[in-house]
Amino acid sequence: MQLQEVGPISVGVKLVQQEGVTALFSGVSATILRQLLYSTTRMGLYDVLKKKWSDPNSASGTMPLTYKITAGLIAGGIGAAVGNPADVAMVRMQADGRLPPSQRRNYKSVVDAITRMTKDEGVTSLWRGSSLTVNRAMIVTASQLASYDQFKEMILEKGAMRDGLGTHVTASFAAGFVAAVMSNPIDVIKTRVMNMKVEHGAPPSYSGALDCALKTMRAEGPMALYKGFVPTISRQGPFTVVLFVTLEQVRNLLKDF
Repeated sequence: MQLQEVGPISVGVKLVQQEGVTALFSGVSATILRQLLYSTTRMGLYDVLKKKWSDPNSASGTMPLTYKITAGLIAGGIGAAVGNPADVAMVRMQADGRLPPSQRRNYKSVVDAITRMTKDEGVTSLWRGSSLTVNRAMIVTASQLASYDQFKEMILEKGAMRDGLGTHVTASFAAGFVAAVMSNPIDVIKTRVMNMKVEHGAPPSYSGALDCALKTMRAEGPMALYKGFVPTISRQGPFTVVLFVTLEQVRNLLKDF
């Protein structure tokens, strides 16, 4: 039997029909907390490393691509470790509606989710799948921030555009695409591991990230790691554009003070 292909719009429509409009905002409190912890940490630390490692002899104060990637890896890893408890809560809250009613956790908020996970499963459950989260964050931050700076420098060096909104939008959209391509396989594996239900006395479905990746590819093929790529790029693209355009505007405002 051939499986019917579904896209993000049909999934969204079905979700609204089955669970209501509020289902589209499942886990929003966890998402906000995760962004506050993860994004502020990684962006701030990347800027600190960027200022420290930039070449003072260059006219624009740039740094080599390898330094950009290294700064992104460090900043992303630390940011992910800080935000992992909210990340686990977010994944569970968003996936809860797909579980049978008897297996749903029905978390009321991110605080309730973290409290109950700590009480029922121990503090270590807050960092379940943290290796995946950290690895993903390192790859996303390195690809996103390093590629943005690199694309922006290339555009300015070639004189294609001046340092303004057009350059920022172009470089940020390209960076969002790179980040989506690099992170999608890890997102698929991370979601499956984090949402794995572990029963007492029964072995887990996956022993780790590598085991999950191998089992997924064997059962569904290599392209299974790119399931959900359209929603990923639909989210990463606009998010990255808004992120860097806003960041550039804030930088410009701070220069005036």
